[in-house]
Amino acid sequence: MSLRTEFERLELSLERPFEIARGETTAVENVVVRVSDGDHEGVGAAAPSAHYGETADTVAAVLPSLLSVVESVDDPHALGEIERRLRETVERNPAARTAVSIAVHDLVAERLDRPLYRLWGLSPERAPVTSYTVGLADTETMREKAAAAVETGYGVLKVKLGTDRDREIVEAVRTAAPDARIRVDANEAWTPREAVTASDWLAGFDVEFLEQPVPAADREGLQFVYERSAVPVAADESVIDATDVPSVADRCDVVNLKLMKCGGLRAAKRAIHVARAHGLEVMLGCMIETNAAIAAGCQLAPLLDYADLDGSLLLADDPFDGVPLPEGRIDLAAVDRAGTGAVRRE
Repeated sequence: MSLRTEFERLELSLERPFEIARGETTAVENVVVRVSDGDHEGVGAAAPSAHYGETADTVAAVLPSLLSVVESVDDPHALGEIERRLRETVERNPAARTAVSIAVHDLVAERLDRPLYRLWGLSPERAPVTSYTVGLADTETMREKAAAAVETGYGVLKVKLGTDRDREIVEAVRTAAPDARIRVDANEAWTPREAVTASDWLAGFDVEFLEQPVPAADREGLQFVYERSAVPVAADESVIDATDVPSVADRCDVVNLKLMKCGGLRAAKRAIHVARAHGLEVMLGCMIETNAAIAAGCQLAPLLDYADLDGSLLLADDPFDGVPLPEGRIDLAAVDRAGTGAVRRE
């Protein structure tokens, strides 16, 4: 066997501008990785975030070194060895390592002619529904987005906050979606006291939980909020990988993990198990990603309490198909392809 590898950069336009407290996005660049044994091909993708120090340029710069690891090991089934050597070769750049990890896992499952979740012994019916994100905009636009999402069938909404009209936004979304489960995400925008104050009125709107209310580095602030909040608290930017979980275990109720933060599928599973060991609930989130990456995250869904895997739904045109998400349901059982379920559209 001789493994062959390659990668390409993809410019992906969003269906509409997407804004959070840190800024607005109208297009993203993902980097797609392929690993082939001549008979089967695995595909994965990196969705780098400048917030975590990665760009498509940095991913493209390190991928030759990472892919040389795969070629030198020359056995896709040696997943532990490959991911260990990937981290030894490039300690940072987790999105780049994730792209390689996904592609190799996809190849292994393709060779065995099984969906990836089956190789992990997971039950598809245990997958939670994914939320649909309502990005920041003027209040009326956010109300319209929420109403449209609910009309389409999405029953769980994730609402971005971090403005001087946050209460007005939540009230408008709740009015538009009276029966939806609503989660809110401040993306580090509040002080601890602002977050505690907000939690009181968020509880009045039956908000499920409050995500990353304070800056990631403010562990004391996160604890202050956790101890006083009227709604459960989730940590996202405060948790990069499994090593960060213990430091927030007594400061939140939920951790939001992302493949692009963890650095690979095995690393993500490890972080999930560490979170469980600390008594935390687990959500898997995403960046704005093509299905070449989202489909891999969906394979982990049966291990989760919550899912926020709508990144591909925000794209104007995804070149890949993946796991169906009808009305937010992560329908693993409907995928008739082996591997992650990602396939290039004709």
